[in-house]
Amino acid sequence: MDKEKVEQLKSQMQQWLHEVEEFIHQTPPVQLYTALGVVLFTLIFLFIIRLFKRTASNTIVLTGLSGSGKTYLFYQLRDGSAHQGTVTSMEPNEGSFILNSEKDKKGKVKPIHVVDVPGHSRLRPKLDEFLPQAAGVVFVVDSVEFLPNCRAASEYLYEILTKASVVKKKVPVLLLCNKVDKVTAHTTEFIRKQLEKEIDKLRTSRTAVSDADIANEFTLGVPGEAFAFSQCHNRVIVAEASGLTGEISQLEKFIRENVKP
Repeated sequence: MDKEKVEQLKSQMQQWLHEVEEFIHQTPPVQLYTALGVVLFTLIFLFIIRLFKRTASNTIVLTGLSGSGKTYLFYQLRDGSAHQGTVTSMEPNEGSFILNSEKDKKGKVKPIHVVDVPGHSRLRPKLDEFLPQAAGVVFVVDSVEFLPNCRAASEYLYEILTKASVVKKKVPVLLLCNKVDKVTAHTTEFIRKQLEKEIDKLRTSRTAVSDADIANEFTLGVPGEAFAFSQCHNRVIVAEASGLTGEISQLEKFIRENVKP
């Protein structure tokens, strides 16, 4: 019985092949080439669409020095509350969810994947695990305790802005000045200028054989000019927020600009 089915299948295939040959011979070459071109173009177009959908990331990386308020922001994005914001961890805090502000929206809303990377210097290598998948990086700065931490924040931000995984893909970076609800908080403009000055000092003081330049493939700024974030290979935006009070509209705007609903 199996042999009979195999023979029937062979006979059917031969018939189909014969019909295809007849069709090719009867079809004028111009029409045939046009049809093949349309089929080929359609296949390539569908492949590109599938490839784009597969590679479009929904990951937002929260990073910055310890104590900058990253975890408060994480829970505000997810729950609309900072109730668990005091939790600290030696491991990245991550989750996929719909923004709390969009939970009541009608229609399909794309979830985001947020990774809160610990700010301790010994744990910074963990950042490299998530940057290749990042649709955007949020570098959180404590606006209140900024001056004592300005040098350390500048060094960390310098490392991020010169990483190949950020530069090659032109991953946008949001410089988020947190805790602006406090009376003693510095302004975003002041923080931006101070960070630019410190990064300018860093790029001129680090030699070509320094550990930082070996680890990173790119340099910052324009030779002979004072450094400014506008000179970066990727887009760097400065904004403000308050993880404690829930004022995170500028952060949410940045996320939705880079992770479409």
